[in-house]
Amino acid sequence: MSIKMRILLSAVMLLIIAYLCTAFTIFNKKPVGKLCTDIEVVTKDTTFSDIFTARSVIDILKQKKLNPIGRDIDSVSTLLLERELSQNALIDKVECYKTPSGRIRVVINQKTPVLRVFNNYGESFLVDDKGSIMPHVSSNAFHLPVVTGHATKSFCSRKLYEFGVFLQKDKFWSAQVEQINILADNTIEIVPRVGNHIIYLGQLDGYERKLSRVQKFYDKALNKIGWNKYSRINVELSNQIICTKR
Repeated sequence: MSIKMRILLSAVMLLIIAYLCTAFTIFNKKPVGKLCTDIEVVTKDTTFSDIFTARSVIDILKQKKLNPIGRDIDSVSTLLLERELSQNALIDKVECYKTPSGRIRVVINQKTPVLRVFNNYGESFLVDDKGSIMPHVSSNAFHLPVVTGHATKSFCSRKLYEFGVFLQKDKFWSAQVEQINILADNTIEIVPRVGNHIIYLGQLDGYERKLSRVQKFYDKALNKIGWNKYSRINVELSNQIICTKR
């Protein structure tokens, strides 16, 4: 092979090597990351729809230095965001994921309050349908029975919350029960919305049977003789209704 051919072949090889190196660099170069542009909040119900907004969620994340807006979206850990937001006392479950448009979507399942408590110890809080204690929230989105008296957090989260769930699911009693008063011995009084009387349940045990007897008494007696004839309706004892005249 002549010297000229060798030089030409070497030149061609060098060009090929240079091309391959350039192509490898270009195709393997990491693209410039897309920045997170916004947070979108989706709430699964409307219990606290006026509380969980994009702004409020951003404020929560800012406090923990986790605000994703303006950051490379690939560097944002949605798992970390979920972990932080799930610690909020009003949130039952949260899911975060990235959208193709460069946003973080936050899907929130909120806790469901069943009781609003203002007790004798100067405390005010909500109780959800699983017995969790939640901070008191002023919202017009829900109407709950008000619990007063010796309503400790322990009593509310262990026993009373199930009564709250029952009231929420029962169409008649959810509309009729306005206030639940807890006496010092943990017995229960109910202040109804209709009728100028107090319903005394005694111990919470067997409340479904007791309220069933009261409802029958309403239908068979009070609808005929008047709703304000008695000041107190006592259903503490089995198969008995003791009424105190006004």
